[in-house]
Amino acid sequence: MGLMSEYIARRMSAKDLEEELLGLIKQYNDYRGTNLLVMASAVGKPIPDIVLTQEDFYMIADMLSNPSDVSKVDIYLETPGGSGEAAEEIVEFIREKYDYVSFVVSGEAKSAGTIMVLSGDDILMTKTGSLGPIDAQVRIGRSTISAFDYMEWVKDKHQEADKQGRLNPFDATMVAQISPGELKGVNHSLLFAEDLVGKWLQKYKFKHWKITETRKASVTDTMKAKRAKEIAQELTNHSKWRSHGRSIKIEDLEEIGLRITEVDKDEQLRTIVYKIQTVCRLLFNSTHTYKIFATDKEKIFKSATPVLEAPRIPQKAQVPEVVEAEVKCTQCGKGIKIYAKLSNNPAIDQDFQRRGFVQLPRDNKVRCDCGFEIDLGGLRNEIELKTGLKVVD
Repeated sequence: MGLMSEYIARRMSAKDLEEELLGLIKQYNDYRGTNLLVMASAVGKPIPDIVLTQEDFYMIADMLSNPSDVSKVDIYLETPGGSGEAAEEIVEFIREKYDYVSFVVSGEAKSAGTIMVLSGDDILMTKTGSLGPIDAQVRIGRSTISAFDYMEWVKDKHQEADKQGRLNPFDATMVAQISPGELKGVNHSLLFAEDLVGKWLQKYKFKHWKITETRKASVTDTMKAKRAKEIAQELTNHSKWRSHGRSIKIEDLEEIGLRITEVDKDEQLRTIVYKIQTVCRLLFNSTHTYKIFATDKEKIFKSATPVLEAPRIPQKAQVPEVVEAEVKCTQCGKGIKIYAKLSNNPAIDQDFQRRGFVQLPRDNKVRCDCGFEIDLGGLRNEIELKTGLKVVD
């Protein structure tokens, strides 16, 4: 039986899963003699904030602000990418605080996530882990796109115009909307990612590289700089990887000259890391959580709570005693009728429960029959904001 099936069979609540995650982080720390920070996003959830942002830097700076007796930190990272500038701030903060930094990748750490990983003294990956081509994500009009893909499109249109003497009307209209300043900014974003990776590889990853593998010769700073630049250029070469979303595995990274520590070769470490990955996936799949920040001592979960039907607040002169609403489970689609009391009247409970309503719980969490946990914190806030009253639990 796989890990996912084992956890599902245990029918753990969200609270149980959260406690399990903190316990696994402690096991990891005891085994590795380090501090583990889990920084995971629900890759694939249609929520803009799943990407790496400046807010993530503030979260991490706060969580790691207290002094620590341990000089090493491991970061379990799962992200679709995001802001290169945020990645830089996170890395610089962590580097000031810890002497030795390792990154653990068992899911996806793409784009800006890859940039962060390449700042590590060590990179630990499972067979399921993957990095991606590096470049910046830039805002063009209403869309966020790869800087490399954008510059490639502009270059293709330039070559097409030189060859044919003109562009088709659609492309001509698109190109006419691009300013020289915009082009320069996109190009700088692309170079920023490449320069950052080259600098970090030489400064951190390669500081432990003393002897060449084949000739057993001493490694010079010039050799380190050359290798770092070559790897950075390989990872920004989208014509090699074909897609910004391409998954780059252990063998791909070692082929371009990057040494990776394979987690699967250590049975105890393998078990802990895969369990951490599985618990994070279950939290993302069974709740509205989309970002997890956790150490063995504290956790911050970010959630997005859709309320598909606005709460029905009686439009009367007198103060309302109760508010009703309906939410839908995003996993199975079932509607759940909710009531929230604004006065301590026992008759309200009898009436609404007889009609199949569920009272808004004190912890704002309702579990659907399918097992999915719905966070109703947003509903409580909306009711209290619109009525000016506190919900009675």
